Amino acid sequence: MTQTSADSTPSTVKSAARALDLLDEIALRGPGTQLQLSSRMGIPKSSLHALVRTMVVKGWLETDPTGTVYKLGMHCLVASSAYLDGDAVLARAAPILDEVAAATQETVHLGRLDGDHVIYTGKRESVHPLRMHSAVGRRLPAYSTALGRAILAEMPVEQRAALVPTDIKAMTPHTTVTKDEVLEIIDTAAVQGYATESEESCLGVRCFGVTLPFTRHATDAMSVSVPISRLGDGRQDMIIETLLAARAKLAATADWSASV
Repeated sequence: MTQTSADSTPSTVKSAARALDLLDEIALRGPGTQLQLSSRMGIPKSSLHALVRTMVVKGWLETDPTGTVYKLGMHCLVASSAYLDGDAVLARAAPILDEVAAATQETVHLGRLDGDHVIYTGKRESVHPLRMHSAVGRRLPAYSTALGRAILAEMPVEQRAALVPTDIKAMTPHTTVTKDEVLEIIDTAAVQGYATESEESCLGVRCFGVTLPFTRHATDAMSVSVPISRLGDGRQDMIIETLLAARAKLAATADWSASV
C-alpha cells in the first residue's frame, strides 16, 4: 500500500522521482554532460553519476560518441509509441484529422492540455512545400497557442486565469505577453467557439483551433496552421468553417457515457 503524508499527498521514491525529473530536463532543455545536468537540476554530480549509468544500461539515456554527453535513449521512443498506440482519443480523432487535412490541405495538429502547456499528440502534414516544423511530443504554452486557448476558453473564468502566468515569456516578437490581454483573447475564443493566434508561436504562421468534444471537460483540441501568405481569397473563413463543422459533427455523435 502506498504511504501518504498527513495531507494525503502520495509519497515518492527519491531515486525514481529523480530519474523521471532527469528525463523531463533533457526533453525540455536538451542533452548535457553530467556536470551540466547536475548544475541545471541542482543535484550533486556524485549523486547523478550512478543514476545516469543505470539509465544508460536500461536504454532510457544514450551518450554521444565521446561518452560524456547524455541524451534521451531509444527506450523513450518505445514508451512514447506505446502510449500513442494505446490512446483512445488519438484513435477516435484520426478520421477527423484526416478529413480536416484533406479539406484545408494545411498542417493539422492534435494537442492535449498538460498543466499550463499543450503537448502535440498528432499531426497531419500540409500538401504544400512550405510546412510547419513541428513534431508529435512538442510542448508549448497553452496560453500562446490556438490549441491551448481553445481548451482554456471552455474552462470557468477563474480556472483559466490561474493557468495564465503573470510573467509570460515571448516565443516570437509577436507573442502576447500581458496576462490581461491573453485573457481577453481567450474570452473572445469562448464567444466565437474557436481560438486563434498569429505568429505568436511561429513566425509567419497563423493557427486556428477548436476543442474535441470527447469528454465533458475538454482536454484535447485540433488546430490548423497556415502560413499567412496562403490566407488570401477567403481561405481563413473556409478553414474556420471547416474546423467548426468538424467539431459540430463530433458533438452530434458524442456519447458522454463512453467519454474517454
